[in-house]
Amino acid sequence: MTRLWIDFETFSDVPINCGTHAYMQGVEILLAAWAIDDGPVSVVDEVNGESRPRDLVDALADPLVQLAAHNSHFDRNVLRYTGQQTSIWRWYDTMVKALAHGMPGALGTLCDILAVPTDKAKDKAGKQLIQLFCKPLAANRKLRRATRDTHPEDWARFKEYAGLDIEAMRVVDAKLPSWNYTGTELALWHLDQTINDRGVLVDVELAQAAIRAAELAKIDLAERTQVLTDGEVQAATQRDRLLAHILTQYGIEVPDLQNSTLEDILKRETDLPRMLVELLGIRLQASKTSISKYKTLVKGVSPDGRLRGTLQFDGAARTGRWAGRLFQPQNLPRPSLHQPAIELGIDTLKADCADLVFPNVMELTSSAIRGCIIVPPKRKLVVADLSNIEGRVIAWLAGEEWKLQAFREFDTCLGVDGQWHDGVALRDAALTGQPIALERNKKGAPVRRGPDLYKLAYAKAFAVKHETVEGNQRQIGKVMELMLGYEGGVGAFLTGAATYGIDLDAMAVAALPSIPADVMGEAERYLTSRTRRRDGSFGLTPQTFMVCDALKRLWRRAHPAVSAFWPALAQAAMMAVINAGVTQHVRDIRLQRAGAWLRVQLPSGRLLCYPLPEVDDTGKLSYMGINQYSRKWARLKTYGGKLSENITQAAARDVLATSMPAVEAAGYGIVLTVHDEILTEAPDSPEFNPSHLAALMATNPPWADGLPLSAAGFEAYRYRKD
Repeated sequence: MTRLWIDFETFSDVPINCGTHAYMQGVEILLAAWAIDDGPVSVVDEVNGESRPRDLVDALADPLVQLAAHNSHFDRNVLRYTGQQTSIWRWYDTMVKALAHGMPGALGTLCDILAVPTDKAKDKAGKQLIQLFCKPLAANRKLRRATRDTHPEDWARFKEYAGLDIEAMRVVDAKLPSWNYTGTELALWHLDQTINDRGVLVDVELAQAAIRAAELAKIDLAERTQVLTDGEVQAATQRDRLLAHILTQYGIEVPDLQNSTLEDILKRETDLPRMLVELLGIRLQASKTSISKYKTLVKGVSPDGRLRGTLQFDGAARTGRWAGRLFQPQNLPRPSLHQPAIELGIDTLKADCADLVFPNVMELTSSAIRGCIIVPPKRKLVVADLSNIEGRVIAWLAGEEWKLQAFREFDTCLGVDGQWHDGVALRDAALTGQPIALERNKKGAPVRRGPDLYKLAYAKAFAVKHETVEGNQRQIGKVMELMLGYEGGVGAFLTGAATYGIDLDAMAVAALPSIPADVMGEAERYLTSRTRRRDGSFGLTPQTFMVCDALKRLWRRAHPAVSAFWPALAQAAMMAVINAGVTQHVRDIRLQRAGAWLRVQLPSGRLLCYPLPEVDDTGKLSYMGINQYSRKWARLKTYGGKLSENITQAAARDVLATSMPAVEAAGYGIVLTVHDEILTEAPDSPEFNPSHLAALMATNPPWADGLPLSAAGFEAYRYRKD
């Protein structure tokens, strides 16, 4: 197939950080660099009247010519917004190809990693020229923008450098593998581009009202901060001044001002001075980040009110999950208000009177951010989420049979006909449009044959009957399930406490009486050994540390297959790295070193790719990747639990992804994916409903036989946390 390489240099008054589609309003093509296959690179000076050569015109128009670019979503939409439609299915993207194989997306970084010969001086000069010509000049300058007429010598160099990226991306493409960027994965990326072009409809009125309310609240909070600190601190967002004031005024050394730290202090210290409690509460309110998300929504919407380009295919390193872009839909704050309060709050925000009804406006705006996603007339949002998908997948991958059976029993519900119907029967009935009517309990939930999985987790760990588990015991089971599936220990409990607002001290008090003495003894000896090594206890009290460690041990006893899965993966990965070309097997997972890559084949056939793997003299496994803290390409260590997490999340992603073409084909227009949830727009009619969508999502892929799947959702005219 003939391939046209294309790269546009453009000008727009709208900053690119507002999003590709907002940037495209009024976009102007300056230069078009292009090449066909391995042919010479040419540059067309379109802004100054040069016409596109016939070869370029014909290649763009020919449906049999593949169109290739790096970050093609930009270049494709340059053509689209300047009047030339091209089929999404013709496009090929070297950035996505890199992401699909565990590599970073930036072209310059890829050139460095892959040793692509580039002239750094030219590259730097080219970037400077892009800054000069591709956006408005600084506001304090009389000249609005630089052009060929105002900067003729710079413009000549700009044209000279414009083709460098074409040359670089061709070499990068040749050096990258194609394992995960062909067939169904390539088709899935094309669907992803359709979803990104469709976008979500935004309630701009709500976003603007939330910004106004938050700005006023910030002023009020700052004024109150000044009163409480006698003017020493002008606003609670002034970190260093606030920390110094707390130390000098109250004699309390606060390590940082992270929300989890302050919430922990307020829980633990019950005798704090009233003014300090209020001051810390103000800091918690002022640090809410949702206002920036609202501003992103307002800046990024297209004239039709839709926000586009919010998903990055294969954006999550190593797993291939979608990552969020612009307002980061994958990272929306968990609402702290209940839905009726949020709905009331949205009305008060729009009426500019939220402060009269809600004492904490910042909390309201944080809780209401999902409500900015709405639907046009005669449409509705139909949303569904795969239920406990990671817990199901890791049990399936590891062969934890008792747990798989527990999921199947939980999915089995009592029908109004008095018969039990398993999850497969319920799914198949929903797919036919004739769902089985179910008996409901007092809370409106289906009557299930199997127990609540969090109750069962506690019962299995503590060797008690699940019927006796209640209250705090279920909460302990929930914490164990959420935190311990990937070889986590006490540190995982700390992460969970921050994420889910769990009081570990209270949990420890509740769990302690039920922990067997031998397990508590093992935890105590472990803490003693850590103390000798000066490894510490993560700032926890000895009792809380030991209880968390004991819960870890109990969970692992109850999950022998999962616990064996972790070291088996670690051993297989190391053997694969040491013995290049020899395939290692861990149940349905295949591991092999191929050249510079450790490849982990998932049940779907997709490969997780770990570049430049090594096993050091101490037997530690590592590979090259982007460090999540430094954001630099660096050597990263891994272990069995982390490998199992990557594999589980990747397999869960594949379950979701496999269902997406069927969801689209059934008339549900996907507008967003958020972790294991799919948001769709559908006609506002009964045949489109959450039961049907959930059934489509819970249909087993051909490669996932025996994996118990379940999904549930809701329909609404405004997005919410279900």
